[in-house]
Amino acid sequence: MNLKQIAAVWLGMSALLPASAAWAATVDVSSHDIGGQVIGNNGPEAGVWAIAETKDLPTKYAKVVVTDDQGRFVIPDLPDANYKVWVRGYGLQDTVQQESRPGKVLDFKAVPAATAAAAAQLYPAMYWYSLLEIPGANEFPGTGDKGNKMPDTMKSQAQWVDTVKNMCQSCHSIGSRGIREIPKTFMENTDSHTAWALRTQAGQAQEYMAIVLGSMGPEKVYDLFSKWTDKIAEGALPFDKPDRPKGIERNVVFTMWDWASPTHYQHDAISTDKRNPTVNANGLIYGSPEESTDLIPTLDPVKHIASTITEPYLDPKTPSSEEAPRGPSAYWGDDAIWDGHTSIHNVMMDGAGKLWFTARLRPLANPDYCKEGSNLASAKVSPQATSMRQLSTYDPATGKWDLINTCFTSHHLYFAHDANETLWMSAGGPGLGGGIVGWLNTKQFRETKDGVASQGWTPLVIDTNGNGKRDAFVGAKDPVDPAKDKRIMASFYGIMPSPVDDSVWGQAMDRGFSRVDQPGYIVRVMPGSDPTNTALVEAYQPPEGTFGPRGLDIGLDGLVWTVLSSGHLASFDRTLCKGPLNGPTTADGKQCPEGWKVYRLPGPQFKGLDPKGSANHAYYVWVDRYNILGLGANVPIAETNGAESLTALVKGEFVNLRMPYPQGFFTKNVDGRIDDANAGWKGRGIWTTSGTRANFHSEGGKEAYPKVFKVQMRPDPLAH
Repeated sequence: MNLKQIAAVWLGMSALLPASAAWAATVDVSSHDIGGQVIGNNGPEAGVWAIAETKDLPTKYAKVVVTDDQGRFVIPDLPDANYKVWVRGYGLQDTVQQESRPGKVLDFKAVPAATAAAAAQLYPAMYWYSLLEIPGANEFPGTGDKGNKMPDTMKSQAQWVDTVKNMCQSCHSIGSRGIREIPKTFMENTDSHTAWALRTQAGQAQEYMAIVLGSMGPEKVYDLFSKWTDKIAEGALPFDKPDRPKGIERNVVFTMWDWASPTHYQHDAISTDKRNPTVNANGLIYGSPEESTDLIPTLDPVKHIASTITEPYLDPKTPSSEEAPRGPSAYWGDDAIWDGHTSIHNVMMDGAGKLWFTARLRPLANPDYCKEGSNLASAKVSPQATSMRQLSTYDPATGKWDLINTCFTSHHLYFAHDANETLWMSAGGPGLGGGIVGWLNTKQFRETKDGVASQGWTPLVIDTNGNGKRDAFVGAKDPVDPAKDKRIMASFYGIMPSPVDDSVWGQAMDRGFSRVDQPGYIVRVMPGSDPTNTALVEAYQPPEGTFGPRGLDIGLDGLVWTVLSSGHLASFDRTLCKGPLNGPTTADGKQCPEGWKVYRLPGPQFKGLDPKGSANHAYYVWVDRYNILGLGANVPIAETNGAESLTALVKGEFVNLRMPYPQGFFTKNVDGRIDDANAGWKGRGIWTTSGTRANFHSEGGKEAYPKVFKVQMRPDPLAH
């Protein structure tokens, strides 16, 4: 019998077999894996997620992988435990959970979602919040309570969208089910407009939300957001649909552990030194709990143990988030679930494995050495009356803390590559930094333990007279003087020392100098020999049609990356600039449009807005300098919380790594670690944590813990 005859016999026999048998394919697993195949009504289900979860370990643990084109999966390297395993995918109902242990092969029968509405419940948040009506461009600037209900400080549609994404969406996922559906508590005996007023006053973030709402016009927000949730309650569905993972997106492996507590959120996590990702191999992961608590969570990913350490502070009068004004929560009632004093925003690790935290150590008023009349060099140039957050460092080997009382506000922090291992710090959002950038000479501090002498800061000054050095300067609101330089009152949010030269790059979300006509820009700082007195800056606005940078990182190739609230990932290459980079024409930051390259983030766009942009949004961006994830060196990865994913740009194309469980994946930063350089993909991975302030808006509700996520890319979907 020849091959054609054999094939004909097989086809004839397969027609008599059950459909699942006809499509069956072999799956090889080791004693540490769980594998299987997913078959639907029309054949193998490719690009769906297989999930294994256990509570047998010291903390809850789960792993997620994606099926290949034959619907096969292998969940690799599972600790010995009892697991619940199930499958989730676009267009499907979640399958029945099966009990299993490593070494087993399971088959799953996939069933289509009962309705289009049921299927849409699995879509990432942006597909839902893209239904939000955005005020038309002709409605700006605002005309107040007697006009369009927006303040006159709201100048443009871009500014309004930027505020929604960079302020509202930065704390929680707007399109998640916990936001797009109004809790019944707020709807009792009232309408949805009033319910939105009540929910934005709920909990301990009331004061921050009030500030943001005030900038947008509260009544306008209540109008538009109540129409949005009413529309969804009446059955409106997203007008676009997500694609299933395809190509190398199917090679991803997500591993996750519970840590912290359901009432405490995390802003960030760290696993290693960004400059040397082999530091702290297989060691603890550390979090930064911001306003929620002074308990810093730790995770041992080898022993699967979650624990905490406590951040100290200098002054017993340091304010607590427990004292913040609050309204009743739909989830927690009148309970104050946050009790943090230290407001730990960001955490970094140095080359010796020590931790550095931006942390509040005392009340707002600065000590005298920061103020007018001080002999401190930086105070002579730019005295500081207050700072909102300072600096601390912790040695895991000894358990000892050093608390460093900075005069400037700290927010994010990154180490430079210089001999002093200078630690540069951003200051946060608009107005928080007073137009300065600060640093700590960590070499000097280690040798002297003198936190006062080791710190410094400088005003941000553009060389508008073009002579190549810093001279007397005019203020931010003053017109350009051809004989002087010009100060900008920028407050850096993102900050990153360059790995290729002595410059430090910052990203500002405010209008720090009078001629900027959009929300935000990036800034290059050249410190000079005496940064307090010699630092000069260059400012660069994103190109026309884009807006709203947030977050910043730099590859080993010197390319600067940021994410834009217009729905783009953007790079800036200063070496491409053609025009003069100093002098009076650079005061508006428009001197190098040719240095920018923008990439539209995948996903739908709000109706009526430029289709060249996207409703998708990323909180921050991280550059994989050392190919830790396996997608290439210097690959930028956007924390696209609108898409509930990590989105990498590889050779000009996006690789979207959606995390489907628990729904509401929302992260703010990433770092990468190499535990074993000789172990291939298994010896490396990138780490992140749940970044939302409201885990209870996500799948699991009040029982949901923040999680640590490890993300790896294997060579194919069945590698083990």
